[in-house]
Amino acid sequence: MIRLRYICLTFATAAIITLSSCSSTPTAENPSAPVAITPTTEAVSSNGHSGHASKEKININTAILSELDKLEAKLGVPALSNKIQANRPYGNPEDLVTKKVITQEQFDQIKDQVGVQEVVLTGEAKDVDYMSKLGLMKGHLLVAKELLDQNQPKQAEPHIGHPVEEIYVDVEDQLNERKVKEFKTTLVSLQDLVKSSPKDSKVKTNFASSMQSVDSAIAALPEAQRSKPGFVLQVINELLDSANSEYGAAIANGKITAPIEYQDSRGFVFYANDLYKGISSQVAQADPEAHKAIDASFAELIKVWPSAIPPAKAVKIPNDVTKLVKTIEENSQKVVDKSNTKA
Repeated sequence: MIRLRYICLTFATAAIITLSSCSSTPTAENPSAPVAITPTTEAVSSNGHSGHASKEKININTAILSELDKLEAKLGVPALSNKIQANRPYGNPEDLVTKKVITQEQFDQIKDQVGVQEVVLTGEAKDVDYMSKLGLMKGHLLVAKELLDQNQPKQAEPHIGHPVEEIYVDVEDQLNERKVKEFKTTLVSLQDLVKSSPKDSKVKTNFASSMQSVDSAIAALPEAQRSKPGFVLQVINELLDSANSEYGAAIANGKITAPIEYQDSRGFVFYANDLYKGISSQVAQADPEAHKAIDASFAELIKVWPSAIPPAKAVKIPNDVTKLVKTIEENSQKVVDKSNTKA
């Protein structure tokens, strides 16, 4: 997995600082004033006051797959949502053409519907980003543990290395802000031991310490927040978006050609499923139909990864996995919206 994918996660969970006062609207005297937007949409003004938008643009840096489907439906381009996601981040909307995601002619059809905005993590979005990145660490370590238990240290190595080499640096500032004890050294120690002496009895001890360190970092968030369905579902969606991207990169012509990406996606989905189990009863009470759809989709998703060692043939094609992920996202959003309405 390349580090860019973790950078993109920050875009996917970022919230823009929102100013409610119309006096902060960009004007001739103050052209750089911030625009109020949501994490997935960018406000578009029809009267010069961005705080009173009559139309919203889809932020191609932050929108989840189900939101990007609106563009896919308009252009009639199969798997466009996945392609937009895979090419993040975008410096401006025209990058969709520059990066060959769509043609200029196609862009002209949607240019008034898409936008990008400089993102600043704040509030709940910052917490979602924090827990999502730690969740990616958990996913890597979970699949590494499976591979170690199956006496496959060489296959386990990348999944022990990714948390320290690719993710830790992206979450380090937040760890410091939250006064979490440094655990990069613990991860490096485990990585070195697995490389040099995978059968050493200390591997199990070091692995347990590494997992405990990640759990302690997650525990820096208030327990009430970590058990709130609206919050956890957002984290789940971020993990599933990453898993969907990894799985797409793992498959070619119906075969698993990139085992590491297959294993990455397995770890992310399995941890996301564990998170959902922790809130499923609350979701079922809040929205029985949404719970039913999410639960059924997870049951199907889990079947895609029958083991940590990739099977000879892919169980499902990437498009089928994407459909399941979108179903979870769409129904999760219903629960999140209800939660926000009550709040």
